[in-house]
Amino acid sequence: MYLQKLRICVRENEFTNKQEEITFFKKQKPYVYSRLKFYAKLYYFMIHRPAGTIKSQQEFIDIEIKKLQENNRRNLDFIKYYREESTVLDKFYFLRGNDKINLVSDTSHFYTDAEFSTSHDNAVAKIIAYDLLINHYVQELSNLRDIRLGRINNLNTLANGDRLGWTASKTDLIELIYALQASGAIKSGTAGIKEMASACEEIFNLNLGNVYRTFLEIRERKIDQTKFIDRLKMTLLRRMEETDG
Repeated sequence: MYLQKLRICVRENEFTNKQEEITFFKKQKPYVYSRLKFYAKLYYFMIHRPAGTIKSQQEFIDIEIKKLQENNRRNLDFIKYYREESTVLDKFYFLRGNDKINLVSDTSHFYTDAEFSTSHDNAVAKIIAYDLLINHYVQELSNLRDIRLGRINNLNTLANGDRLGWTASKTDLIELIYALQASGAIKSGTAGIKEMASACEEIFNLNLGNVYRTFLEIRERKIDQTKFIDRLKMTLLRRMEETDG
């Protein structure tokens, strides 16, 4: 690991002056350490990213961006200092053993290797890693939007240019979604209702609203509890009879 090699190099060699030490802990070490943080977060992102609909993936990425923004809000003063390329406090931030307790926001610094860390080199690495992650997430969202638009255009347009839209009621579609989920016909029954509803919303370019509340209304029907499914069966049987005739 390059970070370990840097650690050994610092341990075995002396900085020629304080400015060289500041440059190392302000720029050189954070450059390497930030990549380590970035790829660790990217690995987490790839492992936990949902394999469902585009909408669910977009929501997951939005949550990850909000987490990064929340972490940054806790350290806004130093982020402003770093982004403005200020140097007035560098001797406290990036020289070893020269900390000022009132300038230290990350107390974990006191449990790190004193020979290879200052009070804020880790904070710089976090800022750089944050920027790399934001750029990655924004690009992922852009890719998903392009895919979604492409799918909507393909699914909603037939050869003659007519839109492929759902013309029965939204309640009928929700009844069908629950029936498909209960039958295990999609993903062997492991697909969630929300996931399937989002997929149908993308396919037919509509908003189904609160599908769970609509299902409760379907359950409360006194007669014809599955009237859309029953109608599907009836119309299919009629089509078969007409074909036979």
